[in-house]
Amino acid sequence: MKTYQDFLAVGADERARMNFMHAAIQEHKSSQLYRTAIEAEQYYDGENPTINRYEKILYDLAGRAHVDMWSANHKVASRFFGFAVDQEISYLLGNGVTFKNEQTKNKLETPTLRFDSQVQLAGQLALTGGVSYGLWNLDHIDVFSVKEFIPLFDEENGAIKAGIRFWQIDDSKPLRATLYENDGYTDYIKRRGEDMEILTPKRKYKIFVKYSEIDGAKIYGGENYPDFPIVPLYNNNSKSELCGKRNTIDALDLANSGMVNNVDEGNLIYWVINNAAGMDDLDDQQFLERIKTMHVVHTDNGATAEPHSIEAPFTGTQTTIDTLYKQLYTDFQCFDSSAVSAGNQTATAIRASYVPLDLKCDKFERQVTKFINGILSLAGIDDEPSYTRNQIINKQEEMQTLLLGAQYMTDDYITRKALTILGDPDMAEEILNQKDADNLERFSSIATERNLENGEE
Repeated sequence: MKTYQDFLAVGADERARMNFMHAAIQEHKSSQLYRTAIEAEQYYDGENPTINRYEKILYDLAGRAHVDMWSANHKVASRFFGFAVDQEISYLLGNGVTFKNEQTKNKLETPTLRFDSQVQLAGQLALTGGVSYGLWNLDHIDVFSVKEFIPLFDEENGAIKAGIRFWQIDDSKPLRATLYENDGYTDYIKRRGEDMEILTPKRKYKIFVKYSEIDGAKIYGGENYPDFPIVPLYNNNSKSELCGKRNTIDALDLANSGMVNNVDEGNLIYWVINNAAGMDDLDDQQFLERIKTMHVVHTDNGATAEPHSIEAPFTGTQTTIDTLYKQLYTDFQCFDSSAVSAGNQTATAIRASYVPLDLKCDKFERQVTKFINGILSLAGIDDEPSYTRNQIINKQEEMQTLLLGAQYMTDDYITRKALTILGDPDMAEEILNQKDADNLERFSSIATERNLENGEE
C-alpha cells in the first residue's frame, strides 16, 4: 500500500511521479479491496459471479473429474444484496438531507447535480465497495467509487493528503488519471504502448475567469481550498456490506438453481424398452426421433416400451430456501415488509419491525454526517444535517397522536409533522406562508371592525 510519504519521497521529477502513479494504480487493482468492490457490484446488479462459475462435476471410475454436459445447469442469481443496499439508502436518505438554513442546500448543488442525489450515490457506493469519496468541486459534489480512486494516507495521522483518480474504457483505450494534491490537480494520460504524459498541467481548484469582447474568456487567477478537497464516506466497518454474508447469498442462489434444475430434469420422460437387447445407441436415437415426430411405437417379438417420468423434489428445497431468506434478513438487518403486511398493524408493531434496520442505520448515519460535515467545511458553510427516515407508518394512529399533543407544540411543528405523515413535506413552506397570510388578513379585519365600533376610520 503506497502512502503520502511514499509519494513525497519520489520528489518533483515528473517522470518519477508518473511512474509512481502507474505503479499505484496497478497495486490498487490487485488489492483485496478493489477485487471485493468489483464482485460486490456484480452481486448488487444480480449477477452472482460465484454461481456463474459453478459447474457440475462427474467422476469416472479412475477418479478423473469431468464437467457434466448432460444434466441441467441453470444458474439463478438473486438480487438480495442489491435489495439490502437500496433499502438502507432509501430508509436513511430517501427523504433527502435537511439543514437548519434553508439556503444551505442551494449552495451545495447545481440544477443537474442535486445534493441529495449525490449523497445517495455516495452512500450506495460506500455500502457496496466499503468506501466512496466526494470531491467538493466549487458548487457541487463529484462522487468517486473505490474502483476509480486511490487515497494516499498520511502515515502519521491517517488523513488523506493526496489521491489518484483513474479510469479506462477498455484495455485497448488510453488510461486517464488525475493527481489531486493540496495545491491543485494535474491530468495525465497513458496511451497504449506509450509512456504516461501530462495532459493538463497543474491548476488550482478554483479558477477565476474574466470575459471581454476582444479576448473572450481568460483565466486571471485561482485559489485552493483550506484542506484537501476529497472527503471519504466509509461503511460502518470500512468493508463492503457483502463481507460476511456472501456465503449465505451463494447458498440461496445455489438452492434456487438446484430447484430449477430439478424441475427441468423432472419434466424429462424416459422410456424403458423390454426384450430389445439387440438395440444399440443409434436404434435408441431413432426410436426417440419417431416418438417425437410420429408419436407412434411399433414393437415386435414381445418387445414393450413404457414411458416413465421423474417427479422433482420440492418440499426439502423450498424449506432450505425459506430458511436462507430468513437468515439473510437477519444478517443484513433488513426490514421485512411481510411482517406488517397482514391486517392493520399498530404503530408500535410497525416500529418494532424496524429495530434491526434502525440499529444498522444509526451507525451508518454517523458516517454520512461526518462526510457531509467535511463537505460543509470545505464549502465554508456553518450548518448541521438531519434526516427523516422513510418508514411505513399507520397514518391514522400517527395523526391522532400528533393532534392529541397539538396544544403543547408550535403551529409550525404541527404543520410540518402532519405533512410528513401524509407524505408531502415539500408543501410545508407554501402552507405555512398561506396560513400567515390568512392570519394577517383576519387580524386586519378584526382591527378594522374595532376601529369602526370606536368611531375611527
